[in-house]
Amino acid sequence: MIPFNKPYLTGKEGHYIYQAVLSGKISGDGIFTKKCHQFFEDRFKFKKCLLTTSCTDALEMAAILLNIQPEDEVIIPSYTFVSTANAFVLRGATIVFADSNKDNPNLATDAIEALITPRTKAIVPVHYAGIACDMDKIMELAAKYNLYVIEDAAQAIDSYYKGRPLGSIGHMAAFSFHETKNIMSGEGGMLVINDDAFIHRAEIIREKGTNRSSFFRGEVNKYSWVDIGSSFLPSDIIAAFLYAQLENLTDIQAKRKQIWNTYYRLLKPLEDKGFIKLPYLPDYATNNAHMFYIVCRNLEERQGLISRLKDKNILSVFHYLSLHKSTYYEKIHGDRELFYSDHYTDCLVRLPMYYELTDEDLALITGEVIAYF
Repeated sequence: MIPFNKPYLTGKEGHYIYQAVLSGKISGDGIFTKKCHQFFEDRFKFKKCLLTTSCTDALEMAAILLNIQPEDEVIIPSYTFVSTANAFVLRGATIVFADSNKDNPNLATDAIEALITPRTKAIVPVHYAGIACDMDKIMELAAKYNLYVIEDAAQAIDSYYKGRPLGSIGHMAAFSFHETKNIMSGEGGMLVINDDAFIHRAEIIREKGTNRSSFFRGEVNKYSWVDIGSSFLPSDIIAAFLYAQLENLTDIQAKRKQIWNTYYRLLKPLEDKGFIKLPYLPDYATNNAHMFYIVCRNLEERQGLISRLKDKNILSVFHYLSLHKSTYYEKIHGDRELFYSDHYTDCLVRLPMYYELTDEDLALITGEVIAYF
């Protein structure tokens, strides 16, 4: 079986975990947590980084930091993972779902302004497959209507918008280090804060609502409960694993891009004949090779392709189900149609994507896709 995903180990994960254990500090904010924070702040010039136990937790922290209230509305794409919505629903917000682009699954920027009301508090663009949303337009709308922007950059490590790292543009951003991501720690995430106004409170929220971080820096002589919060810190063992991955970011990215480009080259003739659509890369965006997907013409073809590949011991998967049609939210959303979100729900299929895929694997996979059509 060629799996859909296979976690890649650089070789130092166990060694660094051993170091973390020997240090005697294996709870949150240990040696390796600090190393990871420094890596991101140095390489991508993020203002403040805070590792979390998941991207979901990072989004939930962002919702708390924005003081989301039950009367607030938050605009997000319908074609995304449930965590993007859940983080704000937990604070009582109403989610206003936006459609995807015709050319790619990202938030349709031109559709946002019509969804803004006096109750709108934030926009949460999702950089699907690590491909940037049109952030200049989104930030202009945010400035015009006094809104906050939280980048859901779960899939977007080491990807750029007009030369700026994704995650550095919005007021805040959330990253994922789940085992399916380019850089991973099994489970894990990170909140990036680009607005000074949120930094101090973010540390408090992350530490169960206490000013414990300030205490350990010697800024206060004792720490106490000062705000709401929860336990969002990952163990330093997780950070140790992550740091081994980060040290190899350049190599991992180069290999994934090579695989992505091979997929694209071998499947381009199918697109030229009108059988499928390949990923579209706007001129303002870079490709971090997080995933390789194709878009079939209809649901039946998508189901048939996945079934054929499985019969040939190749595991491919479809992706998100439009959240506006979910059992939980469809009555709240109403009957407003989101055509392209539903199109990707029915027609998009993700092909195997991991570091150890060989040229022979890629030839086999693409050969079966071509044979199907």
